[in-house]
Amino acid sequence: MSPPIPFTKSIFMFKNYLAIAYRNIKRNKAHAAINISGLAVGIAASLLLFVVVKYELSYDTFQPNYNRIYHVAAKIKSAEGDSYMEGMPYPAYDALRAQFKDVIVGQLYLNYNCQVAAFNANNINDVSNKKFIEENTMYFSDPNFFSIFQYKWLVGNAEVLKNPNTAVITKKIAEKYFGNWQSAIGEFLKIDNTATVKVEGILDDIPLNTDFPIGVIASYETMKEYPDIYGYTTRWGSVTSSFQAFMLLPKNVSVATINKRLIAFSNEHYNADKKDIFRRYDYLRPLSDIHFNTSMGNFGDHITSKTTLWTLSLIGIFIIIMACINFINLSTAQAVGRSKEVGIKKVLGSTRKQLFRQLMGETFIIVVTAVVLAGVIAALCLPYIKNIALIQEKLSLLNVPVIVFLLIVTIVVTILAGAYPSVILSGFKPALALKNKITSANVGGISLRRGLVITQFAISQILITGTIIAISQMNFVHNADLGFNKQAVLVLNSNVDSSVNMRQPAFKQQLLAINGVQSVSFSSDVPSSESNSSGNFAYDHKPDENFEVYRKLGDEDYFKTYGLKIIAGKTYSKSDTLKEVVVNETLVKKLGVKNPQDVIGHDIRIGGAWRPIVGVVKDFKTNSLREAVKPLVIGERNVRYNYTGIKLNTPQLTVVTKKIETVWNKFFPEYVYAPTFMDDRINDFYKQENQLSLLYKIFAGIAIFISCLGLYGLVSFMALQRTKEVGIRKVLGASVTNIIYLFSKEFTILIIVAFAIAVPVAYYMMNSWLNNFVYRINITVWVFILAVIASVIIAWLTVGYRAIKAAIANPVKSLRTE
Repeated sequence: MSPPIPFTKSIFMFKNYLAIAYRNIKRNKAHAAINISGLAVGIAASLLLFVVVKYELSYDTFQPNYNRIYHVAAKIKSAEGDSYMEGMPYPAYDALRAQFKDVIVGQLYLNYNCQVAAFNANNINDVSNKKFIEENTMYFSDPNFFSIFQYKWLVGNAEVLKNPNTAVITKKIAEKYFGNWQSAIGEFLKIDNTATVKVEGILDDIPLNTDFPIGVIASYETMKEYPDIYGYTTRWGSVTSSFQAFMLLPKNVSVATINKRLIAFSNEHYNADKKDIFRRYDYLRPLSDIHFNTSMGNFGDHITSKTTLWTLSLIGIFIIIMACINFINLSTAQAVGRSKEVGIKKVLGSTRKQLFRQLMGETFIIVVTAVVLAGVIAALCLPYIKNIALIQEKLSLLNVPVIVFLLIVTIVVTILAGAYPSVILSGFKPALALKNKITSANVGGISLRRGLVITQFAISQILITGTIIAISQMNFVHNADLGFNKQAVLVLNSNVDSSVNMRQPAFKQQLLAINGVQSVSFSSDVPSSESNSSGNFAYDHKPDENFEVYRKLGDEDYFKTYGLKIIAGKTYSKSDTLKEVVVNETLVKKLGVKNPQDVIGHDIRIGGAWRPIVGVVKDFKTNSLREAVKPLVIGERNVRYNYTGIKLNTPQLTVVTKKIETVWNKFFPEYVYAPTFMDDRINDFYKQENQLSLLYKIFAGIAIFISCLGLYGLVSFMALQRTKEVGIRKVLGASVTNIIYLFSKEFTILIIVAFAIAVPVAYYMMNSWLNNFVYRINITVWVFILAVIASVIIAWLTVGYRAIKAAIANPVKSLRTE
């Protein structure tokens, strides 16, 4: 049975429309090329942003219980407002398990920047053993963690972590350490040159889009056996962000119910011994919040705020809108030239509906071509996505979400870009069209196109302003006075034990003997880092204060090596244990003492004992510039010195660092030599902001490119519509300069109007971003003036070519044509 005639006719008409559309596009190659290039660049940029946003939103969503996993966080109330802590006291974990038996409670301890050695089973002290630095992939935990977070086991199960001196590793780590994962079972690892653990389980590789980048997990019981190394204590007042607790809630238990019980829990335990603890309120935050909450850290390599993702999404939408505006401007600019074609077709019997379909067919072909080209551009750019986003995973465009995105874009862009020009063109009256009486009034006037160009330049100026502010803030961050000397300070790290303590003095003396080494210091932490170790304290033999004090431990040369300035008193004397302390200005102020000299000689209690304050150090940035300076106590305790800071004073850095490596390998052959410079460590704080700044630059450039195409479209339209006017003006004596000014003035006014729209939007967006920094630049009027000047210059350069071409045209020819 043959198909119905109407269907056959429809297919024939559709093919006919496409054929006519193709011939028209081929005939107007320049017009089609501009449209296709603008759309392709816009769609490719939006596609890449879609990939980035989609990836960031996918973090840990592969967990089967994603919507029921919660992190037990702490909200600390004080007179200065609420602050947050992602860590928990060690004894809180056992107490939570005992009092919340209706939920599953697990924990994870991040052993940051640790060394793992895969050693020779016949000689565990062999210096040729493979040694690796695991920055944030080595943890301690127990079977409960795997009851909350689900991973695929290749060998073994979580129960092996009940015992001390056991570990499980991922397939990737097993291949890295032992060549192939099948042979890893039963092998041994030495963690921080201290704990020896046996590999008793293998996990399949964990997806990279996770805030729990697990590589090695040793048993929690192993960590508890080395309290001096890992800081394990039964004191409730000691907290580290490295130790975090998690809950898996049953389906019938609400978060509000658990939060109420957590408040009761905190009231009970945190008030049990008022000498040892301050009041704390704990609460649950969902797993879906961990990757996006900038007020707290996570175990992953970055946090992405939802505001940033919304901003990226809006930029993608704006870029596509700008590309559609270009299409409309260029199509309507060409509409007058196609009026006779439309008139003839109508005289020959074409209906408005048929003409509309034909014109939409042209748009569809252009959009499809642009989408295909955009896919090619995006595929070529995809390997470089890691330069503008913290994505190390190999991405692909051949997946369902991307295909759906491109289909939606194709439909939406075809409608947005093609509907208006198609309606206008198909509505021409045949009589006027054949007599060349179609003018700008018949195609909706120039006001709409002016509005569209204003929209384009408003978006461009928002991005230009954002770029200027982001660059200025990052320049401020990189050049800010941190309160210490970060230049030419080499930092080495290892774990510390009695053996390392014994070798440190001689190691220090040999380093100082190297020509170019100015000073050496051992410490638990460098002055500015993302590490936080804090606890309760008391001052001047009074009850505990209602805020935490943060602690750093360093030897007597800590202040000299890092250029810290003492403003009252002196530094402490050489000691192996915590006897005297130095405090910072912030702590003095929070204690209500106006003169730093007045705290000298008074006692402070940290760690259960009273110690005299012998000095006050000028405030330095204890963390990144996103955070305020924390109240700080610095003292000595050599069993915690796992960092070596070396101040260099030489232009021959390569030669000196090679000598340092030789000395290191002589004293600590069991540890990896992994040097970093202090300024590089600080720059790593702002990796994400630097990438965001780069992203603004790229997309501001794309926006400018697309807006220039749109501007060219509008000036082409105006030049066509004002051909007779330009001819008359030239006959009456107008110069080329006068004609160029005529066109330039028009667009300068449009840019100023766009500027008025862009300023409040750009100010709101970038001020919100700057609020992530405690130390930030002020947004001045010069930022916006620079943005509008840049826009005007770009517009003049774009308009110049088309305006000059119109200005030098022969006026006789222009008037004769009319």
